[in-house]
Amino acid sequence: MATTIRRAVIPAAGLGSRLLPLTKATPKEMLPVGDKPVIEHTVRELVASGITDITIVVSGGKGLIQDHFRPNPALVAQLRADGKAAYADAVEEVGELSRLGHITYLDQHGPYGNGTPVLNAARNFGDEPMLVLWPDDVFVAEVPRAQQLIRAYEATSCPVLALMPMDPADSQRYGVPVVKEDLGDGLLRITGLVEKPKPQDAPSAYAAIGGYVITPGIVDELREQTKRWYEHQTGEIYLTDAINAYAGNRAVYGQVIQGRWYDTGNPLAYLTAQFAAALADPEYGPHLRRLAAELDQPTE
Repeated sequence: MATTIRRAVIPAAGLGSRLLPLTKATPKEMLPVGDKPVIEHTVRELVASGITDITIVVSGGKGLIQDHFRPNPALVAQLRADGKAAYADAVEEVGELSRLGHITYLDQHGPYGNGTPVLNAARNFGDEPMLVLWPDDVFVAEVPRAQQLIRAYEATSCPVLALMPMDPADSQRYGVPVVKEDLGDGLLRITGLVEKPKPQDAPSAYAAIGGYVITPGIVDELREQTKRWYEHQTGEIYLTDAINAYAGNRAVYGQVIQGRWYDTGNPLAYLTAQFAAALADPEYGPHLRRLAAELDQPTE
């Protein structure tokens, strides 16, 4: 059985271009879903899953992320002096996440692509496996998605991808795994990914979504990709390309995640995540349902 995973990477260097102009000055990772910025949902998921070393890979203009998680004793003291204990507790708790997750920040360097931040962070991880979660996903699950991925890794000692069932008509939005064997309990042996296939060409009814367990072998493939990029300087460094190369002759698994996934990377998906979070709130949900019903009534 594999040892458990204690390290995680959150790539947060993207521009958020699909959400412009909303993300012109505010990092997409700091847009709220419910009463928390979306990246906080990811950090909380990792901490709840036992991760004790979180690296957030950032680029210029992302200082708000660090400000959010940085402890602020002066603000806490002022709130307590003003009799606002609940607000003080909330601010203090966010700062505590930084300690529990031992959050560190790393500036992104290298070619464009979602494999580059993983390779940047891996230089500090030695031969340890790591979780990679995107900062614009929110999962609502009884067992955190990260914990489900960790369990799959502990059972296989191999790279693991988070999967969810998909409508075949949506296949052109996702990477679709080639499934070799169903091992039960949502664990699938896969031999590769097909990026955004047409519905008739989709190799399975699952979509690869935000979440990976990356092993040193995948990191080696990223290094090879990056080396070739510097020789020719064309294309991008994609994590899925490294996984495909690795899966050519080594075992890779997919874990079907139990829970509900909200992507916030485009306007409709972001509004959907916000709406779902608001409706789930015990205080605000009933008011919003009444409002929705009122607005849905035909006008005279």
